[in-house]
Amino acid sequence: MFKHVIIKNQFQTMKKLVLMMVAGIMLAACTPKNPEGDKAETTDSATVGTAEGTEVALNTAASKIIWTGSKVSGSHTGAVTLKSGALLVKDGAVTGGNFVADLGTITNTDMQGEYSDKLVGHLKSPDFFDIAQFPEATFEITSVTAGTEAGSVTISGNLTMRGVTKNITFPATVTEATETSAKASADFNILREDWGLVYTGMADDLISKEFNLKIELVAGVGA
Repeated sequence: MFKHVIIKNQFQTMKKLVLMMVAGIMLAACTPKNPEGDKAETTDSATVGTAEGTEVALNTAASKIIWTGSKVSGSHTGAVTLKSGALLVKDGAVTGGNFVADLGTITNTDMQGEYSDKLVGHLKSPDFFDIAQFPEATFEITSVTAGTEAGSVTISGNLTMRGVTKNITFPATVTEATETSAKASADFNILREDWGLVYTGMADDLISKEFNLKIELVAGVGA
């Protein structure tokens, strides 16, 4: 009898372990992986000081923002066009800057036709950027700190989307900085919920909480 009880208990224990393993596998399968990229540090909006330097207007045709979002079943990538902006340069270093992105220009580049159109339409809807009410996203640099390597900097700035402003801090690279031309780039993730982008996706195809931004800013005549 005792042997029977022991075997029964062992069976129940093994059953529980198997169920826990299955549940863990299912949970892992339904958990989206964030896009590759360092996560930007996000805080409340900061005061924008008066940065010194020569203002060099962005070449909006040469500058670009590439976005990547992921979900359980894969990822999507696209672009957003810049409307305007500038970088401030002093003594061979970027000291400030800003840009305005036209969210009405959101594109998807990994699909074509109907599915691409549906994705772009959804991104423009109230589930995401709600461009009818918030047609633009803006960024204004609040500080630039030089790194230990040539061209490496840490940038902090106020990012505004959907009427929400947060200050983000991320690493960037400056490859050119003169009074007539400047180039800077960055690659980082942000937590979309901080800006009210809370749509979770389908129950079996959840969307990652972070999305990636690859930003290239080119400023100056002939850039």
